[in-house]
Amino acid sequence: MYRPLSEPDLQKVYQTALRLLAELGMGEVPDRLRADLLAAGAEPLERGRIGLPRALVEDAIDTAPKRFTLHGRDPDRSIEVGDDRVYFGTGGAAVNTLDIETGLYRPSTLQDLHDFTRLQDRLENVAWFTRCCIATDVPDMFDLDVNTAYALMKNTTKPVATAFTVAEHVDPIVALFDIAAGGEGAFAKRPFVKAHISPVISPMRFGEDAVDVVYKCIEHNIPMSCITAAQAGATAPATLAGFLAQSLAETLASLVMVNVIAPGFPMIFSNWPLVIDLRSGAFAGGGGETVLLNAASAQLSNWLGLPSGVAASMTDAKAIDAQYGVEKGMTSLAAALAGGNLIYESSGMTAALLGASFEAFVLDDEMHAMTYRALRGVEVTEENLGFDAICKSVLDEGHFLGSDHTYAAMERDYFYPALADRAQPTSWQESGGQDAWQRAKAQAKAILADHPPTHLSAAQDAEIRARFRII
Repeated sequence: MYRPLSEPDLQKVYQTALRLLAELGMGEVPDRLRADLLAAGAEPLERGRIGLPRALVEDAIDTAPKRFTLHGRDPDRSIEVGDDRVYFGTGGAAVNTLDIETGLYRPSTLQDLHDFTRLQDRLENVAWFTRCCIATDVPDMFDLDVNTAYALMKNTTKPVATAFTVAEHVDPIVALFDIAAGGEGAFAKRPFVKAHISPVISPMRFGEDAVDVVYKCIEHNIPMSCITAAQAGATAPATLAGFLAQSLAETLASLVMVNVIAPGFPMIFSNWPLVIDLRSGAFAGGGGETVLLNAASAQLSNWLGLPSGVAASMTDAKAIDAQYGVEKGMTSLAAALAGGNLIYESSGMTAALLGASFEAFVLDDEMHAMTYRALRGVEVTEENLGFDAICKSVLDEGHFLGSDHTYAAMERDYFYPALADRAQPTSWQESGGQDAWQRAKAQAKAILADHPPTHLSAAQDAEIRARFRII
């Protein structure tokens, strides 16, 4: 419904991206990937760079799957990605958590990760879960990757995503997933975890460790989001058009890489535009440019027919306040109206991705419900147009309250928020005068108090604990 780029604009951005890949090419290409790219038709350039000709790029676009399933361990929670489907989910690596008791930020812990995972397990408008915080109390990288994966398995059956610090961590963690799936090799047959990987580092170069992870994930049939996270004015042009061209080129480089290694392998085309405040150099998660760029990025991906991933709701606000509401509402609605298939970071994040909040998860879930209602649009049918109902109400009662036509519309056409307050001022005041933050805090606490998930059987949990250091 929202298309910030015209057809000529789309063509110009795309043609510039193709020219960048062919003439400037990609730098710091790992040896294994270099050999695979050259064998597929890439061309060596000066300074050790590798050019990706137009034909190679467009072959990757044609070969890449246009829709696929992200499985949940519970099949009823699986989602189909692609076309015009829009889903809100999570992401991020917040090193701080907004403490639900004190209202102040403190370092995120492994307990926070477990609590965030089981909280969102009850939120119906969060379609998939990726760890939203880093357990800063787990310093060993292998322990961190294992315990992050364990938290996902223990606390939710939605589609989930995780990251692997290095390729050597993939094999053992897949063994953990196999236990949760029911036996050796079971996970690869129906993978319910996707990997978040950034194999391209802006500007226009590959990252060796992440490329190694890509090879390993393909070996284990783990679908992936290949995320480009350029920052306008820092690692990409400050002009919005130039940013979109470079970001598109970099994400296309990831697509070429994946399809050269394994043609048709499922990949979310995740060109995430990130913005910095050019006055200070600090990352800015909200603002009009974020609204515009993420919508344009989704539009570009969908125009190419690729399953799209963008980021929204990355508010710069530290508290649950007016700034929080404005920045989250505008960025997430624009990304959804532009057709972003997977909208990352859209639940629970605060402080320009440095923080995560339990109250924010609950508030954002209701915001997503409102957005989904907007995406439904207006259903124009003879029944809904209501010619007879209008005539009857005008000629009889003189109003529509209590009519059959109104009753039929009540639940079908309207969403009724649980947290947004619609009471009269006196009623609100008499009931304690709570604001949205207080209401969200009460709901988050209630869910955490009565929802200790048991998504691993006792036998599965014991086997995992026997093989891994679960903290």
